[in-house]
Amino acid sequence: MSGGTDARPLDPAWLRCHPLPDHPEGTDKNSRGRVMLVGGSTLVPGGLILTATAAFRAGAGKVQVALPEPLAIPTGIAVPEAGVLALPADEGGEIADAAPLASKIGDCGCLVLGPAMASADAGGRVMDALLPAAGSGPVVMDAACIEAVASRLDAVAALSGGAVLTPHAGEMARLTGLDADEIEARRAEVGVEWAARLRAVIAIKGSTTLIASPDGEVAVYAGGGVGLATGGSGDVLAGLIAGLVARGLPGWEAACWGVWLHGEAGRRMAERMGPVGFLARELAAEVPGLMRGA
Repeated sequence: MSGGTDARPLDPAWLRCHPLPDHPEGTDKNSRGRVMLVGGSTLVPGGLILTATAAFRAGAGKVQVALPEPLAIPTGIAVPEAGVLALPADEGGEIADAAPLASKIGDCGCLVLGPAMASADAGGRVMDALLPAAGSGPVVMDAACIEAVASRLDAVAALSGGAVLTPHAGEMARLTGLDADEIEARRAEVGVEWAARLRAVIAIKGSTTLIASPDGEVAVYAGGGVGLATGGSGDVLAGLIAGLVARGLPGWEAACWGVWLHGEAGRRMAERMGPVGFLARELAAEVPGLMRGA
């Protein structure tokens, strides 16, 4: 870290101070929370499968997936546990209109916008349709929707439940207008500044992932390994955070726990299979055991 910003490592001491929600025997699926995922594209047709699976593995009781109509049936077959909502698709295979969802999201435990979307224009359309209808919980924003935040700063800052953004350095550069090298050199300062500006939790992904809160708190995780730098890994992280939010964790704690679970899943896979070559789809299965042992 540079500039004197104190950062707390995500270690066993942090985990003990911020325990996961306890769900006693008799808890039903509604009590474990509902996640609504909005995204996907024909360019990345399986991305929301990764996100939905991760949300379930993190403990969400219900997951609904809203995505372009051509992907609806294949996604429902791949994730039979999830509800699927088909949305109109544009010529590029992105969501053309998310307005039909506006009446369905107010009571979900966590709304997730953007995973597996390739177009910032489409991400912007989704945000314009759904942010005004968002409920009291944090909204998780990933992929194309992060870039679209740049022209919607006030709308994000006005969210009653705040937001959780999960950019890599390149996406953070497009959001802030800064050079990616400058962000890498000053990640703590940039993260804290923009978390305060957006009233959001920001997790800047990388070999060391930094999480900044709107109140200036900073946490870091550096243990996941190079194997996590693979396609779909970010979709899994977004789903883990969403599942934890739906279960009742605040956005800050959900982001920190999600980063830790994601990283530790990568560490376990690397120990078992080797440092590279495992797949993003294999990460989520490690999560229930990690939560049990944490």
